[in-house]
Amino acid sequence: MKICVWGEELAAWIAAAQFAGFGNDVIKAGSEMAPADSSNRVEPGLMEQLQHSIDAGKLVSNEQEDPFSADIHWLAIGPGELEAATEIVARIAAVHTGQVLVINQSNLGSGASDQLQQRLDAERDQHVIYLPDMLQAGQAMRQFSNPDVLLVGCEHEAARIMFAALMRPFTREGTELRMMSRREAEFTKFAITGMLALRLGYINELATLADHVGVDIETVRDGMSTDPRVGPHYLAPGCGFGGQHFTQYIEGLAGLLSKTRGSTLLETVLTQNEQHKELPFRKLWQHFHCDLSGRRIAVWGLAFKPGVTTIDGAPSLKTVDALLAQGAIIQLHDPEALEEFRFHYGESEQLVYCDEPYDAVNNADALLLLTAWPEYWSPNYTELHRLMKDPVIIDGRNVYDPQLLHDLGFTYYGVGR
Repeated sequence: MKICVWGEELAAWIAAAQFAGFGNDVIKAGSEMAPADSSNRVEPGLMEQLQHSIDAGKLVSNEQEDPFSADIHWLAIGPGELEAATEIVARIAAVHTGQVLVINQSNLGSGASDQLQQRLDAERDQHVIYLPDMLQAGQAMRQFSNPDVLLVGCEHEAARIMFAALMRPFTREGTELRMMSRREAEFTKFAITGMLALRLGYINELATLADHVGVDIETVRDGMSTDPRVGPHYLAPGCGFGGQHFTQYIEGLAGLLSKTRGSTLLETVLTQNEQHKELPFRKLWQHFHCDLSGRRIAVWGLAFKPGVTTIDGAPSLKTVDALLAQGAIIQLHDPEALEEFRFHYGESEQLVYCDEPYDAVNNADALLLLTAWPEYWSPNYTELHRLMKDPVIIDGRNVYDPQLLHDLGFTYYGVGR
């Protein structure tokens, strides 16, 4: 099949790599043949497959071949870019007189796929399908190639047949195709993201309450997860969630709820989440009696979550902003996001960018853990204690054992512990 992939999102690059890897002729619309986003470049397996497909001649740019010569178009463009998507589909409609399939995997808002369909001629078997983007950074190649279920917004049998043929290499192991209308699929994506946000917001509110009533939220969470109606997923208390796409989906649904129902449910979750991002700083500030001027503060973890290089909405941003305002010296480490952080903040006498985690804690008055990267889970506590000027750990992800750290001579603060 001949496919054109539009967009610079992770989903676009994954689709281009996977389809080309299974023998399709893929045109990647755009001036570059590799992701510009550093987070996408470190996605496991992605760059290798892209290069292999380019070498095999199965993946080309729109400078090498006309993107509108394809009969299948995969849209994975940026959130809210409905105007750009509409222009692309209008051009497709102007060029093609026969069968065309457009798969929209972009967050363009409720009803956007129906608007795109209006640009095409259904009588000529020109159809839009909405496929929610469920890919997670760090696992995207595997999730695309072997999905458990695909939620498909499709309203025409001809489009379903064409889509099933396109996805056949990835759905042979019993993948379930859940068919629904385009609008229902869009709303389902909103609903799933909203539910995840509510769970995260709820456990963080419980963690705040646990601090006041003197219980360990981790013990409570373990107990909650034994109930099959609750389960363990997205119940990790911490210093707030981030990520551009996750947050934008929540904002989109929050706006829809507010506009149509006057509901502030998700707006409250978003507001509380921003407050939770300040939690590590508040604990640090209180420990040092509201005076951080001249203190050396180590920060482990800058990315919004492990496995990515992006810092969009990361708790580290609020924390560092507050520390800078208080006159602290901040020694920063992250295994992947350090350069993006440096690009964001630039050079400063108050910022020390460290290539090694133990360099960041050298002579530090406190250590703040903000991202639960695997390399932070089991540090050399003896070395950590020796290097730090004051062995204070503020654990924004509840990674460490409070009793163990207390026995080793650390002052420990967690979330709801």
